Amino acid sequence: MSSAKGYGKASGAGTIINAIATYKGSAFGIELWTYAEVELGDDFRGISGAIGDESEQSGDTRLIERCLELVLSKFDLPLRGYVKTRSEVPLGSGLKSSSAAANAAVVATIDALGEEAKAKIGALDAIQIGVQAALDVGVSITGAFDDACASLLGGIVITDNKKMELVKRVEKQSEVLILVPRTKAFTADTDVKRSRLIAPWVNLAYELALADKFEDAMTLNGFLYCSALNFDPEPMLKALECGVKGVSLSGTGPSFVALVNAENERRLREAWSELESDGMLIKRRVNVINQYTIKR
Repeated sequence: MSSAKGYGKASGAGTIINAIATYKGSAFGIELWTYAEVELGDDFRGISGAIGDESEQSGDTRLIERCLELVLSKFDLPLRGYVKTRSEVPLGSGLKSSSAAANAAVVATIDALGEEAKAKIGALDAIQIGVQAALDVGVSITGAFDDACASLLGGIVITDNKKMELVKRVEKQSEVLILVPRTKAFTADTDVKRSRLIAPWVNLAYELALADKFEDAMTLNGFLYCSALNFDPEPMLKALECGVKGVSLSGTGPSFVALVNAENERRLREAWSELESDGMLIKRRVNVINQYTIKR
């Protein structure tokens, strides 16, 4: 195998329906990016990875290394290469950092292999490789197919994670305000039994999403999961007071995401700043662009 380099990127995402209770989920891409660079060649002794700049490399690299390994295995190529990611997505915050890292690593590997590889692996195939890698290394409970679809395809997606089926994709323009508390909450540590108790009501939220009532769906989802996972719903109530229609706990927390406009964003920024003095507020847009269709 001759040496080659490839590049990829994928976005973070916010939750509309958390799939842990029912394996059916919905999410939207957010313009917070994870970038990956892959280098292949016979000079490498195996597969290795790094996260962040050289001066601040940290984090568990098993996920991105497994992504590289799975793509190379698909083409019966030697398992030799190096993958590096850097990300704007806060780790352990419910903003789909794992899905973004996996997607970016898979896309970068396919990019390194060239147009023939891209012709053989479609966008959903690429997503499924990253989902499999997440399950293999234990960073996800359901495989997070919904989050992965939103991360790579952009827009709002609705999925059946058990069947790995993309049920629907809708493009919606909106600003997003994100409250990121200082604490972290990793999906692998989630109390799944408590989440399954709320399944009948999460199904109601899922039906709302199918009817394109995304703001109603995410708000109902948020209150349900705050209750099941012991998060204070106060950030959601503050958002409703400010006139926001769609707000939710993102993933298994601790971040909250709100779809905002110019008027209620200013009010919500003030309200959330008072609540979480040592947290972080991030404003972005919903990403609606499919990163897999972009010519690299």
